[in-house]
Amino acid sequence: MADRTSSTITVKAGKAEIMAVIADLEAYPKWASGIREITVQETGADGRASRAELTFDGGPFSDTVGLAYTWEGDDRATWKLVEAGSVVTGLHGSYVLAERDGGTEVTYELAVDVRVPLIGMVKRKAEKRIIDTALKGLRRHVEG
Repeated sequence: MADRTSSTITVKAGKAEIMAVIADLEAYPKWASGIREITVQETGADGRASRAELTFDGGPFSDTVGLAYTWEGDDRATWKLVEAGSVVTGLHGSYVLAERDGGTEVTYELAVDVRVPLIGMVKRKAEKRIIDTALKGLRRHVEG
C-alpha cells in the first residue's frame, strides 16, 4: 500500500459518542460527503460491522468496493479493501480517537490506490480532501 495521508480534528464529545457515530456505517451518507451508500454484510461479536459494501461518488470517480473492518473498543477503527472496484484497487484507512481537554482528538488516516495512474502529489491532495471533508462532517454531525 502506498503512503498514507492523515489529518486530525478535535470534536467536543467523548470517545464513546464519536465512535458510535463512526460505527454506524449505514448512516454515513447523512454526514460523509461523497458516500452514497454503505451496506453492512457481516457483524462481529460486538455488533459492529466486520464487512461492508461501500458505494461512493468522488467527483470524477464513482465506485463500489468491499471493506473489512476491525474495531479496538472506542479507541480505533480500521478498514481495508477486500473487494476491489472498477476504479479502486487498494484502500486502507483508520480513525484513532484520543481524549483531550474539552473533547476528543480524531485522527483519520487514508491510503487509496486506483487503476488510473496518478502523480503522487495529486493522489495525496485528493486523499487530504476526502479526509478533511469527512472529519468536518463528523464534527458537525456529533456536535450538531
